[in-house]
Amino acid sequence: MRKQIWLGAVALILAATASVAHAFGFADVDRRARELANRPYAKPAFVLPKSLKDLGYDQQRDIRFDPAQSLWRAQKLPFEVQFFHLGGIFDQPVRVYEVAANEVREIVFDPAAFTYGRTKLDRAQVGKLGFAGFRVHFPLNSQGYKDEVVSFLGASYFRALGQGQRYGASARGLAIDTGERQGEEFPRFDQFWIERPAAGARQLVIYALLDSRRVTGAYRFVIRPGEETGTDVQARVYLREPVAKLALAPLTSMFFFGENQRAPAEDFRPEVHDSDGLAIHAANGEWIWRPLVNPRRLLVTSFAQTDPRGFGLMQRDRSFSSYEDLEARYELRPSVWVEPASKWGAGRVELVQIPTPNEANDNIVAYWVPNTVPPLGTPLDISYRMSWLKNTDRRPPGGWVVQTRRGFGFVNSIPNDSVKLTVDFDGPALRKLPVNAPLQADVAVANGQSTDLVVHRNEATGGWRMVVQMRTQDKEKPVEVRASLRNGKEILGETWNYIVPLTQ
Repeated sequence: MRKQIWLGAVALILAATASVAHAFGFADVDRRARELANRPYAKPAFVLPKSLKDLGYDQQRDIRFDPAQSLWRAQKLPFEVQFFHLGGIFDQPVRVYEVAANEVREIVFDPAAFTYGRTKLDRAQVGKLGFAGFRVHFPLNSQGYKDEVVSFLGASYFRALGQGQRYGASARGLAIDTGERQGEEFPRFDQFWIERPAAGARQLVIYALLDSRRVTGAYRFVIRPGEETGTDVQARVYLREPVAKLALAPLTSMFFFGENQRAPAEDFRPEVHDSDGLAIHAANGEWIWRPLVNPRRLLVTSFAQTDPRGFGLMQRDRSFSSYEDLEARYELRPSVWVEPASKWGAGRVELVQIPTPNEANDNIVAYWVPNTVPPLGTPLDISYRMSWLKNTDRRPPGGWVVQTRRGFGFVNSIPNDSVKLTVDFDGPALRKLPVNAPLQADVAVANGQSTDLVVHRNEATGGWRMVVQMRTQDKEKPVEVRASLRNGKEILGETWNYIVPLTQ
């Protein structure tokens, strides 16, 4: 009798131990990242078959995952997962696992889950390839259809959507040496673990292991779809080798031309961009707005901060008439806001703007660079929430910049080589001012001199307009101008900070 009780107790202990042994979480990914950091980097040996490597954009789009094969469709769960096929620039496979009931199983690539359309491929060559990435579906805009809400594809790139949005700006897990002369290193997520959601789940948990020559890392993503889809990020990064610039919470977007910079060639569209400005919310409460440009040369600028409240690449202009593009629908592209979940300390928000000849290239990058990084092998922890926004953009409550327009300066109605900038501000604090309010602008110019400054009410909109004219000192360098509106001693709204690009 006592022997049976003892055996039963042992069985319960073994069952509990097995359950714990098979449980999976951030600590498991962290252990793998730490082990990788203590070993030399092993370059992937996988070589994509030439037939897939040579696929063009349209050919690769012709390879589609069969929605009927979606992960969790048979179980009728609120989230479903579909997978991307290798091909073209996506030439390295990722391993994807499902975490369910304290067990981990690998999701094995099966070519039968894809339709290949007009793409002529030897099925024998694709039998054991692996996936390029995956995307998650959820009933975002209606209960009757599961929309794509987030995708992970290529290096450490991912992007998400809120209600009524179209894909635009992207995010990355990490960036290394962006904008540096020695060139950028692109760490990649090579393994993912996705937790099976409960029947009524409103969020999805994804883990990822990051690896590259100089860095490893463990990541946990919590995806919360909604009007503004939230992505909570927990990361622990290890350095194998020193890096010149460790860029955290990086965002990537596109700016071709806009209201502040004319199209380089005749175009029926007034503006073409995924984002029109960088917004920063400083620890002291100041809001900074930097309109984006498509520069003639690489342009890297920094904003020193300590414990910032947030930053993001924003698409503020939401009017269709600003873009007139029925296919791209730029007015529906999301703004992406990064909000620290802990104190980040001293560092800088850096903005990289790269010349681009067309709208096909992402040429804008923004990220956080800490002033100090830990020694090799010592973890760096960072956590933050990313919000993918359209109707709820982050901006100061009192007033903000609506638009920035650039043109030639004039003397006696004759255009000259000076630059004239027209900036419109709007918001509750500005609208409640009387028409004759003594509003002033505090303006500072680097590599230039202000020659004329006017602030007056915009009677067409109810906001306020600042017009500043300036001359450049060194024509081989851009002009930076900074301004804020002031009513007496009270600063109204955000600080406008603009780089006048070199003449195209």
